[in-house]
Amino acid sequence: MELNKILHKVKVLASKNWNQQLLEVTAIAFDSRKVVAGTLFVAQKGVHVDGHLYIDKAIALGANVIVCQELPEKIHSSIVYIVVNNANIALAQLAANFYEHPSEKIKLVGVTGTNGKTTVASLLCQLFQVLGYKTGLLSTVKVVIDQEVFPATHTTPDSLAINQFMAQMVKSGVEYCFMEVSSHGIHQSRTYGLDFNGGVFTNITHDHLDYHKTFSEYRDVKKAFFDELPKTGFALTNVDDKNGNIMLQNTKATKKSYSQKTLADYKVRILEKSFSGMLLQINNQEVWVQLVGGFNASNLAAIYGVAKELGVDDLELLTALSQLKSVDGRFQYQVSNTGIVSVVDYAHTPDALKNILSTIKDIAEPNVNLITVVGCGGDRDKTKRPKMAAIAAELSTQVILTSDNPRTENPTAILEDMEAGITNEFAAKVLTIEDRKQAIKTACKLAKKNDVVLVAGKGHETYQEINGERSYFNDKETLIETFEILKK
Repeated sequence: MELNKILHKVKVLASKNWNQQLLEVTAIAFDSRKVVAGTLFVAQKGVHVDGHLYIDKAIALGANVIVCQELPEKIHSSIVYIVVNNANIALAQLAANFYEHPSEKIKLVGVTGTNGKTTVASLLCQLFQVLGYKTGLLSTVKVVIDQEVFPATHTTPDSLAINQFMAQMVKSGVEYCFMEVSSHGIHQSRTYGLDFNGGVFTNITHDHLDYHKTFSEYRDVKKAFFDELPKTGFALTNVDDKNGNIMLQNTKATKKSYSQKTLADYKVRILEKSFSGMLLQINNQEVWVQLVGGFNASNLAAIYGVAKELGVDDLELLTALSQLKSVDGRFQYQVSNTGIVSVVDYAHTPDALKNILSTIKDIAEPNVNLITVVGCGGDRDKTKRPKMAAIAAELSTQVILTSDNPRTENPTAILEDMEAGITNEFAAKVLTIEDRKQAIKTACKLAKKNDVVLVAGKGHETYQEINGERSYFNDKETLIETFEILKK
């Protein structure tokens, strides 16, 4: 594509060696390792790495255009340099131009919030597949392009990857795309310039304060997504969350709400519940669903609301809702041959853990033991560690604190942070076992018939990251293997 076309709407502050000539660009990259001949290289100032340090490497590999926030000391006469104020915003605009604005050719809905993003986006993708449409998904768990599935690397991919994936979706005939929109993604302008047809706010609780520093900053970043929605779109918010209406304060989009507890455009109520599902009443219509828990009732109200805003017929919608299956790693339960119930869930925030534990206690048989295995990730928000341990200790019969993904942190130090949240009242029912496999095995050995073992924190993940290295680890498989051994 011609450089002039790629630079459409990019705010250029200064340039070198750019004479509006018809220069051809063959690719865009912000990672110098991916540069080939004819590449436009964007030098981003990232959280950990400054792309300006890799400009010479990019040129050596064949980059012919450099987009940067500061001109390097050494200027090559054969290279075009474009100076911008914000390289993140520039990359998003460049990517949209290069891939010919694929988000304008698809109905795109973004889902943001602390908890529920993955479930809502994934189930919306599943719902519209059941309804007979070609769909796309950009989520923490995976990327879906019609029938093709790709591994996910981030909750919200970088803006270049987003536009690449969406261009593939357009080529594959995808009509609807559902996308998790993380606070990091919003803050780093990864969603800048995308044409959203609607946005959903699930909730906001304690998380990512290692990155955003304060809760109000975290909330305002989420709000910025709704501020940018177009007048032609919709903004659907959970009014059971006290910050729900804040999201709508400055949006130009049509304002819609969903709730379990108060008046809303889309109201849900749980009529019956068990481990196998719930009977719900949504806007005075009853439907049996295969999901469990009050948080999922709320998620389904959001899904119902999005579908209605996109024009889906009521009868078709309710029929499709009843067919939805649990998202991988989200309240996945199974019963062992010895009658022990196990639940694997991604809950990795205080609020999510509390929701899962409360749900299990609400639907489990009376007087059963609830044994919880939980850890906290390394190199992430440390302030939630004692809170999560305290919630687990208060709501469980027995707790085993263990490693999650320590990453580059000392696992022992993480566990000590968690132990700080355990009061003397609950200390006797808390064990600490650093090795996660051993912790899960111990929980299974402690359980008797009808007891519930919850393994929280990693959910769909199939790895454990220790000392910066990933090795295969799967909570669900570990449970199955352990129950098989115990059966013998």
